[in-house]
Amino acid sequence: MSFFISPAYAEGAAAAGQMDPGLFNVIFLVGFGLIFYFFMWRPQSKRAKEHRELLGNLSKGDEVLTAGGVLGKVVKLNDDYVVLEVSEGVELTFQKAHVAAALPKGTLKSI
Repeated sequence: MSFFISPAYAEGAAAAGQMDPGLFNVIFLVGFGLIFYFFMWRPQSKRAKEHRELLGNLSKGDEVLTAGGVLGKVVKLNDDYVVLEVSEGVELTFQKAHVAAALPKGTLKSI
């Protein structure tokens, strides 16, 4: 018979533990921004910095690996290009940005 009696609700008292929806949205966006920074942006910028240092430290005689998987010895350097000797008498020109890694000396002879 409760349909004849209207339920009484407390007025004016905020429920304990409830957060303002606007504040929740701000906290959510800040948390999402931190996750984006630490899992995506920061590691990518760290890799880019290491690659810039690698390209800046290249010198004639270094043994390198290109992004395409070609191994070679640096013969000539330019601002934008690098010439690699991949075999005796065979030289290939690559953009400097495509150098993926510097190899330890003597790697090409051991292969």
